[in-house]
Amino acid sequence: MTHPLNRAVKAYDIRGVAGEDLDAASARALGVAVAEVTAVPDATGLVVGHDMRESSPALALALAEGAAAAGVPVELIGLASTDQLYLVSGLRAAPGVMVTASHNPARYNGMKICRGGARPVALDTGLADIRDRAIALLEGRAPFPAGSAPLTRTDTLAEYAGHLRSLVPLDGIRALRVVVDAGNGMAGLTTPAVLGAAAGLPALPVELVGLYLDLDGTFPNHEANPLDPATLVDLRAAVRDHRADLGLAFDGDADRCFVVDETGEAVDPGAVTALVARREIARSRAAGEERPTVLHNLITSWVVPDVVGEDGGRAVRTRVGHSYIKAEMARTGAVFGGEHSAHYYFRDFFGADSGMLAALHVLAALGESPPGTGLSSLVAPYRRYHRSGEINSTVPDTGSSLRRITAHAATRHPGAEVDTLDGVTVVSPDRRWWANVRPSNTEPLLRLNVEAADAVTMTAVRDEFLDVIRKGNGRA
Repeated sequence: MTHPLNRAVKAYDIRGVAGEDLDAASARALGVAVAEVTAVPDATGLVVGHDMRESSPALALALAEGAAAAGVPVELIGLASTDQLYLVSGLRAAPGVMVTASHNPARYNGMKICRGGARPVALDTGLADIRDRAIALLEGRAPFPAGSAPLTRTDTLAEYAGHLRSLVPLDGIRALRVVVDAGNGMAGLTTPAVLGAAAGLPALPVELVGLYLDLDGTFPNHEANPLDPATLVDLRAAVRDHRADLGLAFDGDADRCFVVDETGEAVDPGAVTALVARREIARSRAAGEERPTVLHNLITSWVVPDVVGEDGGRAVRTRVGHSYIKAEMARTGAVFGGEHSAHYYFRDFFGADSGMLAALHVLAALGESPPGTGLSSLVAPYRRYHRSGEINSTVPDTGSSLRRITAHAATRHPGAEVDTLDGVTVVSPDRRWWANVRPSNTEPLLRLNVEAADAVTMTAVRDEFLDVIRKGNGRA
């Protein structure tokens, strides 16, 4: 019978139903395996944090006990955002585990694992080894170690808040009113620390209006998944009601940040990527870097490479997924990277992603603009294209569907550029539109994204590719 950990271990992390796919026994075995796979001689130990889900503290402690039994000291940082865990991993040069299921519903839990310096661990870079070792322990094919390395508990919230403020100082900006929807996730802890005085730092010229800041892993108000427009309804209304300058929405573990302008309209993550890229390129060039590199995944808006090129940077296109982006951040020395899903990566943050750091850049850009300037006008130059958003279709065979799409593109659009970096991407000969179709890592789904220079073209291309995808599924 397939072991539950085979279901829970995904391409980039571990995620499953708490108590079924992931329990204290499997967490303890995973702690042993993580310690053995990620330990290096000069590391200070393993850093472990957790989110606000009901099952998270027990899973984090069991994992820590497993690592300690394997002889690795553990620093338990308690409640934390995922980017807080990454920062501690980076500063300590120590591997880390964040116990979280991110934006998944309340019954789920999981783990995000990194090596020292916040370097990601994916299926092909150690996660498969961790899974196999843990299963061997659980099935009795290997004995549990009996070591007793120390467990220590530390509070790193002030360290995190102070570090972020040092990267993007906000002391001199004009006063801003900001609505933050934490969705009862970890941003309810980190936002008052970074933007307010909850961690004992000096007050900033930021008036914070909080929505759902109470930590509650049952998510009583809405799912902590800002990628779903339905979860932004309350934030958009609150921004208008409070006449705020902008709104911020975070996912459950607070590593992603979505932005709403002063009119209550959502700002596309591509526009946020372009805005932050412009700031990071300018700062790097002022420091003497001739042509700073910025990464963007292949379904991020074309506005990003446009802006990067205009500002003297070098845009590098990557596959979708944080492990790919982080690997490219290290390989290229990129100053910044952004994804369509609102993950933002920073060289000054160990190449890891931080939604809060991206939010600080948006606040700084707006706060440094002349009084009366709205965020909507600030991001208007980055609204150059029309996007379909991601559309999922269930198909019986993703491979044959992708081959059919490739054949269709060659016939219907001769001269189009076609590549297979991640699924199939088709770029029109006149470069007025692109379409990407890529398979899900975990489900029999194809995900379609289309962008075009005008709305009519986008709609036509979207409908054309949906028709090709769904005809192969018996749908007209």
